[in-house]
Amino acid sequence: MIGPILFALVLLGTAAFSYKKYSFVIRNIQLGKVDEEAKPSPERWRNTIMVALGQQKMFKRPLAAFLHLCVYVAFLVTQIELIEIVIDGLTGQHRLFWSWWEGSDFLRGFYTFLVSFIEVLSVMALVATFAFLSRRNLLKLPRFVKSEMNGWPKLDANLILFAEIILVFCIFLMNSTDMAIHHNEYGFLISSLISPLWEGVSNETLHILERIGWWGHILMVFVFLGYLPYSKHLHIIFAFPNTFWARLNKKGEMANMKEVQEEVASMMDPNAAFDAPVSEEIPKFGVSDVFDLKRQQIMSAYTCTECGRCTSMCPANLTGKKLSPRKIMMDVRDRADEVGHNLDLNKTEFINEEQKSETSKLTAENYDDGKTLFDYISTEELRACTSCNACVEACPVLINPLDIIVELRRNLILEQSDSPEEWNGMFNTIENNGAPWAFSPDDRDKWAMEINNAE
Repeated sequence: MIGPILFALVLLGTAAFSYKKYSFVIRNIQLGKVDEEAKPSPERWRNTIMVALGQQKMFKRPLAAFLHLCVYVAFLVTQIELIEIVIDGLTGQHRLFWSWWEGSDFLRGFYTFLVSFIEVLSVMALVATFAFLSRRNLLKLPRFVKSEMNGWPKLDANLILFAEIILVFCIFLMNSTDMAIHHNEYGFLISSLISPLWEGVSNETLHILERIGWWGHILMVFVFLGYLPYSKHLHIIFAFPNTFWARLNKKGEMANMKEVQEEVASMMDPNAAFDAPVSEEIPKFGVSDVFDLKRQQIMSAYTCTECGRCTSMCPANLTGKKLSPRKIMMDVRDRADEVGHNLDLNKTEFINEEQKSETSKLTAENYDDGKTLFDYISTEELRACTSCNACVEACPVLINPLDIIVELRRNLILEQSDSPEEWNGMFNTIENNGAPWAFSPDDRDKWAMEINNAE
């Protein structure tokens, strides 16, 4: 009876610990603005099925895609066996499904097939794990050794890979010793090849080893669940909602700023200016902090796998410029975490000066710590972006760093009047001539007519 009680306590403790951190992440995502225009649609469901579940975009790099698929499928299918382990842990039974299906050769055969399939996938996942470790630490692929990957990001990637090795080891220790105890009754494919190694070992020792494997397996799963929200591997969960709510506009189509759009409309139709409602609120152009982002954009930051495909395809980064689209997403996530921690600690020194006398609780509405996203992302990075959408095309889970870069640049230019002299010259000619070239519309029309006449 001690076993089930201990298991229940560990299960509840894991659930409580995980709930707290997952709630922290969800609250941070809600720091952003609701996108009123984003609605469920068949196309969103298609993206979720094809991109998140089907790994469609991963296969642009076949080798890496196959290795990732091995780990991904093993993770999904192993959850089936996990159901039995949880039931066994809570009831104190042993392989409850096998016992239930006594007398049914078909169901027991299906059980053997399912566990054997999981074992084959586990071997494939193990091979993929060693390959991933080699790519990161021995081959040191360029996208894995960028400056933003120093410190925790590198350690995080390695920790989960080492955990995968321990998890697979525990699975085979559990299954092979169980097979040895029951004289290969279960018939698991891979474990039947391992169980002969335990010949001559006493049943008492085998039982202890089986329990070590069983507890090691489930504890590693619990650790993994609690660790996910601290890690880039949160994409295992967030890839699904992120692809569902990803923007459906054509690549390269930039969102209009409502206030500017209304001004242009009034210039084209002066009567519209009198019909439009007058707002007393001073509009804010672009984005300066996480509060100005859409919730989906913050969720994208937490979804980022840090695979570096965006950065490896970025022409600005490839030519030695400071911009790394991956770092942009990591910076947004770090800023959201910083704000979230301050809110949790109720650091009242960060309450906006105008509202300090009204409340003693720090909230997203009165938050002002004197910092913005520009304390994380430099103007040099933002100006290096060519808006080519290579990063958007490369991302396997439909993350769009370009949208955030564009909004930050809009804030720099329209709110802070911070743009290079070359850009200012272009802005002036657009304002005066309706085009970036220093020719009047009449001169351009005359030139076009001359070209047509010459033909």
